[in-house]
Amino acid sequence: MSSRIVVALRIAAPPEAVFDAFTDDIGLWWRPNPLFAFTPRAPGVLAFEDGRLLERQSTGQVFEIGRVRVWERGARLVFGWRQATFAPGMDTEVEVRFEAVEGGQTRVTVEHRGWDSVPASHVARHGFPSAIFLQRHGEWWRASLAALAARANSVHLERAGEGDA
Repeated sequence: MSSRIVVALRIAAPPEAVFDAFTDDIGLWWRPNPLFAFTPRAPGVLAFEDGRLLERQSTGQVFEIGRVRVWERGARLVFGWRQATFAPGMDTEVEVRFEAVEGGQTRVTVEHRGWDSVPASHVARHGFPSAIFLQRHGEWWRASLAALAARANSVHLERAGEGDA
């Protein structure tokens, strides 16, 4: 069985705008899920800063989720993804591809891979069999992409309206 999750969604905005919404506005559209929390603390605000994806708590504490491995604006983003309970060597990776499609839209594809580095008994898997865990995690990524779509569409429409003025 594959240890990866792949989900895709079309968003009514060009690739650069969707990429910018993903990276610049992640703290605005990201919806935490208690099943997939990075730390045992209350969820913080996500941000890409200094080549890393971070979760910043209201207390000022910062947890590094992962380092950015590829940053190709409007095309591709790859970053590490780990939870605080991951041991060394437990490292998953997220690749996000932004592909222009007809009608000025963008197909955003998220591939979250490397789950075979996290044992089935690990707390991050919540006792789910692998297939169920990957399905649940995929559903959460779909919901996250829907929130990204709402943000990217909103910003794109605002900017398009500014061009008309």
